[in-house]
Amino acid sequence: MEQLDNEKLDYVFEYFGHLMADDEKIAWRHYTSTVKMEGSSAEQKAARTRLSLKRGWMTDKQEVLQLLDDGVDAFKEKVVQRILSEKEGEVYFNTCPECGQLARTPKAKQCRRGHRW
Repeated sequence: MEQLDNEKLDYVFEYFGHLMADDEKIAWRHYTSTVKMEGSSAEQKAARTRLSLKRGWMTDKQEVLQLLDDGVDAFKEKVVQRILSEKEGEVYFNTCPECGQLARTPKAKQCRRGHRW
């Protein structure tokens, strides 16, 4: 499988994230919940963690948390590589017919360089 640049990795993760496996979705939701707690006091973090676990925004399942062990960038890369290998026909890159660069979104009709189609 080809090595993707950060632009394509972010594009697939953002616009085709619905193709994540259930455990990947839970791990991502857990990660984003922890990021939102940054800067909170220990007491606030403890209270928010309890609430987040109760509401399903965070998890205590080790097999899910292990997906994040190598960091968020490695997690995103693994998820995107899995999506591209297992759901190849469902992912497409919207590229500019004039310059070949990736458009901002899968439905965009203008590339990041200003060309329109």
